[in-house]
Amino acid sequence: MTALRPERETGASYGDQPYEGSGAGALGETAFLPPIQEPPAFLPPIDEETVALRIPDPPPISASAGTAAPSGTGTPGGGRAARRKAAKRRGGRHGSAPESAAQENTALNPALNPALNPAPNNAASTAAGRPLSRVEARRQQRLRKPSPAVMASRAIGEVFITTGVLMLLFVTYQLWWTNVRAHAQAGSEASSLQKDWASGKRAPGVFAPGQGFAILHIPKLDVVAPIAEGVSNKKVLDKGMVGHYGEGALKTAMPQDKTGNFGLAAHRNTHGEPFRYINKLAAGDAVVVETQDEYFVYKVTSMLPVTSPSNVSVLDAVPKGSGFTKPGRYITLTTCTPEFTSKYRLIVWGKMVEERPRSKGKPDALVE
Repeated sequence: MTALRPERETGASYGDQPYEGSGAGALGETAFLPPIQEPPAFLPPIDEETVALRIPDPPPISASAGTAAPSGTGTPGGGRAARRKAAKRRGGRHGSAPESAAQENTALNPALNPALNPAPNNAASTAAGRPLSRVEARRQQRLRKPSPAVMASRAIGEVFITTGVLMLLFVTYQLWWTNVRAHAQAGSEASSLQKDWASGKRAPGVFAPGQGFAILHIPKLDVVAPIAEGVSNKKVLDKGMVGHYGEGALKTAMPQDKTGNFGLAAHRNTHGEPFRYINKLAAGDAVVVETQDEYFVYKVTSMLPVTSPSNVSVLDAVPKGSGFTKPGRYITLTTCTPEFTSKYRLIVWGKMVEERPRSKGKPDALVE
């Protein structure tokens, strides 16, 4: 039996090596083995009409490295060292080269760089590809500057706004703050009067202008206000007090006088407004004057809704238009009308019906 021996000298491949054997021919003759064929790789038929999974094409050969780049990566082959070198050539390991390139493109591209991109007002210059000339820049600046009409309208608007704010503050002061302050002052004066009466410091007599000497009660209107001498706005009325006509030609009687007309005045609006609602008084309503020693109770008899501020006859001993025909002990309340104006005067008259010493307690008009 003869063993197989390859022909090393000829350099033939394994499939072309001759062999000796008795069954292949005469003794000494050389025979060749049939070539060994490798089994073909399994390749599924290409189906262009479906989206089934397929074996991917072989990766492309890198021209620089001469090897195939790994599938799914953008780095050249050649191992880790080659990839590091390629990354360094690009400017960094983590992709800093594309970022640097993007920054460079942004810096050089006017469309991407705000510093190089002209303002919207320079659209014509950008379209022309040239910077604005000095004349054009001045023209653009003049166009951006507001016209005199616009500046004037802005100034007028600011004046109106400032005026409106000032008027609002003034109205708030007149309608709200003056009442708050006057109520506080009137309440303090009434408390001071009652303390002085209790201690005996005050006595009936002649009072100085602005000096309080009595307290007015109007139960129907819940009015309790001190009465001071005089009708000065600054000294009396603006402090929320009721003023007594006791000076000059308008001097009227005092409650304790046997005959005469006790004339009073007060604000209808602002500064405490004690006579705000005296127009709601009707015949028979009580008006009480409290002094150090006595209570004087009056009953409303008549009203004059509107009269001139110069009609001082309403303060006469026998007031004209009141319905009184002979001397008596009367009271006259005067205030402005219509509300929030001082164009006319509203007059209310009353007649004394009771004089009660304080030692006997309050009158029924204040107890009810």
